[in-house]
Amino acid sequence: MIMKIGVVGSGAIGLYVGARLQQAGHEVRFLLRRDYEAIRDSGLRVHSVRGDFHLDLVQGFRRPEEIGPVDLVLVALKTFDSHFLPDLVRPLLSQQTAILTLQNGLGNEELLADAFGPGRVLGGVAIIGANRGEPGVVHHLALGSIRIGEFAAGRSPRCERLAADFSAAGIPCEAVADLRAIRWEKLIWNIPFNGLCTLLNATPGALLAHPPTRALVIELMTEVISGANAQGLAELIPVAEMVAAQLAKTEKHTADYRPSMMVDRIEGRALELESIFRIPLQHAARRGVAMVRVGMLLALLDQGEQGERGGQKPDRPEHR
Repeated sequence: MIMKIGVVGSGAIGLYVGARLQQAGHEVRFLLRRDYEAIRDSGLRVHSVRGDFHLDLVQGFRRPEEIGPVDLVLVALKTFDSHFLPDLVRPLLSQQTAILTLQNGLGNEELLADAFGPGRVLGGVAIIGANRGEPGVVHHLALGSIRIGEFAAGRSPRCERLAADFSAAGIPCEAVADLRAIRWEKLIWNIPFNGLCTLLNATPGALLAHPPTRALVIELMTEVISGANAQGLAELIPVAEMVAAQLAKTEKHTADYRPSMMVDRIEGRALELESIFRIPLQHAARRGVAMVRVGMLLALLDQGEQGERGGQKPDRPEHR
């Protein structure tokens, strides 16, 4: 089924996923800021490990009211801008519109469910190595899959249909029954590598090649798994197998990749500390799990934020 899709948060992931969906025949409308003029004048170019392509005509808008109601709102906004989401998403809704957030960390579905009702909301994790290039250009460097689930209740026909549509567009997608599990599974990678790479200005491969930092990565992963397994997941995450799989995947696919938080720090943007660190720490603590190393990592990252940005939120969203 051809969908009308609105992309809110046109950064590397939003642009890449939206471009693939448009390439497959869906009508995609992007909410743009930095890339508006470049995409209006020259379209959207994707350099991808799965084949480069260029979209000559792309529907880009500066204001959500210009997009109008769609079938699916795809949210890829940086989570430090999530407080803008109710105002950005509301003009895109009809009675049947679904909202799928691919944002990092925890707390994203809850915010959208509070604003628009839990029945509209799906969540997902994007296992996609992608970075921004010059305006109007995205570099897809590694991997490229998505896992999605319903916020309100398990696997659903709607979720299965969306997974099939994404897969048909060249984005391998799996519908899952336990959204919390996949959220925590991504944190097993995101917390150590986003955090340590940002602090040390080093790639994941460099961390794993140095025995002391490799050991620290493993300790952080183990803490996150302990926090995850205290959440009442449908199935416990096996510690040794998961850590080994994460390390192998990193060394094979993303050793030289710069994680998004590292890029944000280099380019002087805020970091997604709330969703990737603070909320998971709170959830673990409520279940009696103290993620001590994760807390120390947050403290070090937050100190840099306070020094560089004074802890201030931006006054308008960064549609990157």
